Amino acid sequence: MDDAPVVPRLIAEAGDEANMRFVEFFTAQIHNPNTRQAYGRAVIGFCHWCDDHRIAGLAGIKPMHVAAYIKHLGQRYAAPSVKQQLAAICMLFDWLVTGHIMRVNPAMSVRDPKHAVKKGKTPVLSPEQARTLIDSIPIETLVGLHDRALIGLMIYSFARIGAALAMNVDDLFYQRNRLWLRLHEKGGKHHEMPSHHNLEFYLRDYLGTASIGDEKKTPLFRAIDKKTKALSDRRLERVHAWSMVRRRAVKAGISTEVCNHTFRATGITAYLVNGGQLETAANMAAHPSTRTTQLYDRHPDEVERIII
Repeated sequence: MDDAPVVPRLIAEAGDEANMRFVEFFTAQIHNPNTRQAYGRAVIGFCHWCDDHRIAGLAGIKPMHVAAYIKHLGQRYAAPSVKQQLAAICMLFDWLVTGHIMRVNPAMSVRDPKHAVKKGKTPVLSPEQARTLIDSIPIETLVGLHDRALIGLMIYSFARIGAALAMNVDDLFYQRNRLWLRLHEKGGKHHEMPSHHNLEFYLRDYLGTASIGDEKKTPLFRAIDKKTKALSDRRLERVHAWSMVRRRAVKAGISTEVCNHTFRATGITAYLVNGGQLETAANMAAHPSTRTTQLYDRHPDEVERIII
């Protein structure tokens, strides 16, 4: 794949089999492009550190070297980032061990930094702010309808930006007289759920104006052509979605530093504030555990604010 990292010197000097095994790790074992890029950066960073410390070959890497590198990272990055980088290094070495490139995994015995999270840090909008944002989007243009539908989808379905942008037109379908959504979750899993009535209105308005209802296998949310300011045939990328939501928030007079993930947390919080069940919210968000969903729940913040 094009986004597989360049083979570092440490691997290249280990021979052709090591080279092939390294490439296979990123192409055959890691399918998510974002994970592939993150793990690639982690592995390349460690290999460069080994070069700087003159570690001679894969056989020369010892647990103390990996531990020293993790300690070095801990002085620069937060614990979650360090844990991810150690996981990437450990997975690669496991892959090289099973491929008989390395005898043992030197990262296996290295402990990652302790990190306990009770509340997420994603900025969240209040229901009033979310409504202000949606109502501020001009719907006289197709681009406005497109943006409102995407933001509405993330709020009402708790969808991750990646799952939303991966949708095609045929991932909207009717069942029992209701519009349903098919979200493309991590690991190639599909998550289906009925649409909120407000979201159904936004999506129908957008599809009707865009006239793409019959283009079943094409992207639902599309990039904007810079010259014509019209929707293109290309799938919208998450970085451009981020730029869009920031621009829309500023125009709506919202000072919160919103991001794509803001709407997932906003939707979950609003749902729970209005009496929704935690288990149902977890199912809607495709979370394997309610503990993950609780990280998105910020309505206790409102209680603390009232008490103060």
